[in-house]
Amino acid sequence: MAGIYIHIPFCKKACHYCNFHFSTSLQYRDEVTECIHVEAALQQAYLEGQAVQTVYFGGGTPSLLSGAAIRSLLDTLRKYFTVTEDAEITLEANPDDLSAENLQALRDAGVNRLSIGVQSFFEEDLRWMNRAHNAAQSVQCLETAREKGFDNISIDLIYGGPTLTDAHWEENIARAISLGIPHLSCYALTVEPGTALDNFIQHHKIPPIDPDRAAHHFGMLMQALEKAGYEHYEISNFAKPGMYSRHNSSYWQGKPYLGLGPSAHSFNGQSRQWNVANNSLYMQSIRKGALPFEKEVLSPQMALNEYIMISLRTQAGCDLERVSARFGQDKSLQLLSAGAEFIEKGWMQQETSMLRLTREGKFFADGIAAAMFF
Repeated sequence: MAGIYIHIPFCKKACHYCNFHFSTSLQYRDEVTECIHVEAALQQAYLEGQAVQTVYFGGGTPSLLSGAAIRSLLDTLRKYFTVTEDAEITLEANPDDLSAENLQALRDAGVNRLSIGVQSFFEEDLRWMNRAHNAAQSVQCLETAREKGFDNISIDLIYGGPTLTDAHWEENIARAISLGIPHLSCYALTVEPGTALDNFIQHHKIPPIDPDRAAHHFGMLMQALEKAGYEHYEISNFAKPGMYSRHNSSYWQGKPYLGLGPSAHSFNGQSRQWNVANNSLYMQSIRKGALPFEKEVLSPQMALNEYIMISLRTQAGCDLERVSARFGQDKSLQLLSAGAEFIEKGWMQQETSMLRLTREGKFFADGIAAAMFF
């Protein structure tokens, strides 16, 4: 089974923290979209006939496309790939794009899951982030989405920012719970090189981000959502039972996926490739019938380290038997030895062949994984 990711590289505004590939000029929106159709045809053999169970429209802001444009892209995917009837079809959206009319159009186009970039229910946070929507639009779009038949909804929230008080973070979590949102993706505010946020900090316009503040908010988040019945199935992701993101779960399980559009990544189990992160160069190449990507073949060491990093972030954990079968028993024994200090600290636990992070260990997930790399 496989997935397809489509990158729509356009946004109304540039959020201060974002380092994804996008353009705030919508001038070439239709042209890039047409090239994605062409790229799908050029890449029809990439998944080797495997059934496609998930389609994910990311960005950028895919909700800037019309329902008709989304339907057309899905029709193209069905033309060149075997998309299952029960495929999870997710579209990332900004609240200000989700009017009743647009939501109905997306529903009619075949979208059955929404990932909505709420980020915060408080105006001061949204202004500081330079978001295009306001708090009222967040609540309104969620209520309207439910009215239009969208039950599979995820929202993004960001914590650790300088304008977000503990009380407001507690209220953000409580609001999401009270609205009955079945899935939350919650991220600590990070400073990515080259972003406006990085520039502000470098020029002392705002203070550096406080990691202790983010850690405190993460602890609040885990406690509140566990109490409300959510499962912490990946470091940044929480869901009601049965409401996991099938698309992202496939990433974490190492299943193949095809990425279409500028900057989109693809993975076939042996190699990873990524399209050029430039709209003009992407279009020029596709119009010539050439695929504009760079490629990296994963060495056994790279594949093992990637598995360690991803698996330890998930509820499932790192399977020593899987490591032994794929990479050799010696690697499994070395991995268990490397994990001993974290088990002793109470940051990790072993259950039969599985290594999993404890709640305390989740605060140090990336550091623990890096310490266990080969």
